[in-house]
Amino acid sequence: MKNKPAYSIDSVDHALRLAVLLRQEGPLRVAEVAEKLGVARSTAHRLLAMLVYRDFAEQDTERRYLAGPVMRGGPGMEPVAQLRAVALPHLEELVGRTGETGNLVILLGDQVRFIATVECDAVLRVGDREGRMLPAHLASGGRVLLSHRDGAELEALYGSHPEVELDALRRGLRQIRRQGFAVNNQATEAGVTAIGCAVFGPGGVPIAGLSVAMPTARYRRARLPEWVSELARSSTRIEADLVTMAQDWPPPLAPIR
Repeated sequence: MKNKPAYSIDSVDHALRLAVLLRQEGPLRVAEVAEKLGVARSTAHRLLAMLVYRDFAEQDTERRYLAGPVMRGGPGMEPVAQLRAVALPHLEELVGRTGETGNLVILLGDQVRFIATVECDAVLRVGDREGRMLPAHLASGGRVLLSHRDGAELEALYGSHPEVELDALRRGLRQIRRQGFAVNNQATEAGVTAIGCAVFGPGGVPIAGLSVAMPTARYRRARLPEWVSELARSSTRIEADLVTMAQDWPPPLAPIR
């Protein structure tokens, strides 16, 4: 995990997080921005005004804020907002059934971005990862998505990667594809273990990774089949909802890179 800079500038951090929110979430009102950032409405309004001034944001006819000209043009952000909206209720149910934190990630090159997190209620728990990036070849959700990439794509991503032995990665990904899930046992963060599976779009293409993350102290290998079953149950329900609303998605539904 990335560590926050020792001398961080909160106003800059808020502005950057807000820009990401506008691009991922779609139109937001001042009150929604204040709640998501954990700031006063007056602060949210000032941040939005500055983003509008620099063309990172703009207002629509309903006085909601959305990504401006500088932020537009990247691939797949509208589908990300739709995917998150569809998946969130199922992610909440998954957390309720497992008692552990749930995450939804998408693949961006050799990284995964967390687009949704639902924290569990345990005092000792894995916290909110929304908006963060992790190496895809280490994260559980990233590994299940990479397991559906062909040899040429893996070669392009990791053929000259200084920290990845490509043949070993391929062997591991073949095993993950056969079993349908991946385990990240402290590979991205000491003391954190996660289990992930893929979520498929209506065209049968893997578009996201769904995972449960827990303190390693609570991980028990004997419970792995139970967690995998709950993940599969949630991913199936997400996929069914995506099929129902497929006509509203910009074609084609493909992995976001």
